[in-house]
Amino acid sequence: MTQNPLILLQKYGQSFWYDNISRNIIHSGELQRMIEQEGLRGVTSNPTIFYKAISSGSEYDEQLKEIFFKNNILSEKEIFYELAIKDVKDACDIFMGIYQESNGDDGYVSIEIDPHLAYDTEGTIVEATKLFERCGKANIMIKVPATKEGIFAIEELIYKGVNINATLIFSIKRYEEVINSYLNGLERRLYENKDINNIASVASFFVSRIDTLIDKYLKEKLKDCNRENINNLFGKAAISCAKIAYQVFKKVFSSERFFKLRLKGAKVQRLLFGSTSTKNPSYSDVLYVEELIGPGTINTMPDITWRAFKEHGKVNRTLDADLHSAEEVINKLENIGISIDAITEKLEEEGVKLFIESFDSIINIISEKKKCWV
Repeated sequence: MTQNPLILLQKYGQSFWYDNISRNIIHSGELQRMIEQEGLRGVTSNPTIFYKAISSGSEYDEQLKEIFFKNNILSEKEIFYELAIKDVKDACDIFMGIYQESNGDDGYVSIEIDPHLAYDTEGTIVEATKLFERCGKANIMIKVPATKEGIFAIEELIYKGVNINATLIFSIKRYEEVINSYLNGLERRLYENKDINNIASVASFFVSRIDTLIDKYLKEKLKDCNRENINNLFGKAAISCAKIAYQVFKKVFSSERFFKLRLKGAKVQRLLFGSTSTKNPSYSDVLYVEELIGPGTINTMPDITWRAFKEHGKVNRTLDADLHSAEEVINKLENIGISIDAITEKLEEEGVKLFIESFDSIINIISEKKKCWV
């Protein structure tokens, strides 16, 4: 019998996390089934995922009605967190076995702070700390957008002992800043003789959106540049950026600086690949899984992607293969006037905006239900 490719990823040092959470998959037993049969090792969420969960059915209505009639002075945002925290805590309980078995490397459930705080360092620190304490689970991670302001918040939160999923990373430069904020936070704790062995963090590097935007610019360049040179660049930028990021990961976490922290119990901040569903139907539906397999990493997949990979995915160590070509792709893009820095900055802005829109949609749904029932 052919082994499930999702489970086989573990032999190459990569964990499969699920980019989805809902009350239905928790209570139906689907989450437990995926742990047992699909090799699932963790869950990520964001405002878009919660919006889909809350808007798609009536599974949250009972708790909503209870909140409305018992405590109708709560704001819509506070009500949302009541719903989300219940799901997250229940999921944490289901993953506790994975957390313990992996010595705290896997088994995490991520919940994101209000994206309106993405450019507010102090607001992020306050809300992330409160959310972490309210969840009260060892295997919870708080997702913080890795904006410029978020970088400072991440360091402070690591220092405070909060598990962090640094999200919405698109550029190598920003990824380097995220790693540095993690190490700074740990070093500050050590300086004050505080434990660092139970603090975990991942850095979520988003991939498919890079190709989506760069391919758009490449189509415009076809009018002015050599067609053959341009055609060879379509669908190559995201994988190339991810491979370069992995080289940064390997260098930093094998450095003397990290070795000193490791001796005191520090965990590696694993590199997580997000946005792994293929947006362009002309590309392989498992492109952002097959080409990003390597030790010390996580791939968080939505339904359509993990099902496709289970069905026909091939598992090989690919993440540090053909590095020369990856660097060449980035150089060629720069040479034809496509700035990776400008692209990734735009993607970060768009990512925050999309999360805000989804978060506001959740608030609107709750507000509408409140008007109907109270």
